[in-house]
Amino acid sequence: MQTEIQQIVNKLELLPHPEGGFYRETYRANMIIPQSILGKEFSANRNVSTCIYFMLTSDSFSAFHRIKQDEIWHFYRGSALNLYLISPVGEFSVLKIGNDILNDEVPQFVVPAEYWFAAEVVEKDSFSLVGCTVAPGFDFTDFELAEKETLCKLFSQHKEIVEKFCR
Repeated sequence: MQTEIQQIVNKLELLPHPEGGFYRETYRANMIIPQSILGKEFSANRNVSTCIYFMLTSDSFSAFHRIKQDEIWHFYRGSALNLYLISPVGEFSVLKIGNDILNDEVPQFVVPAEYWFAAEVVEKDSFSLVGCTVAPGFDFTDFELAEKETLCKLFSQHKEIVEKFCR
């Protein structure tokens, strides 16, 4: 008999994600933003917006990474997850994404562009199913997976958390 995690992965047709967990793109806007409007940090045109399902299990984590755009996280099902953020100037914060609003969980959160972020499932033997919306739309050329040594040098004050959430 399949576990709930396997059933959801199969039903939603999720694939392994490079930062950890599983994903599937569910939306890519047809409207295009020209690179000339986006600016030099973008190498080409981008779709206006994209959206994915993202599932993380408690036996893994989403490694520190960053993108050039804002990324909105939407909580759907399972355990809450901790989202660890390091701003471009080194400010560290932790946010709990989930549906227990009265206990300081938020069902939706925007990770600002250029922030380093990582995530882990709060409950053991569980999972978190979320959606992530990116605007301008996501392209893997905008994705940067952190290198442990580099991030530790940049933010030595956060060395312990960086080492825990880098591969």
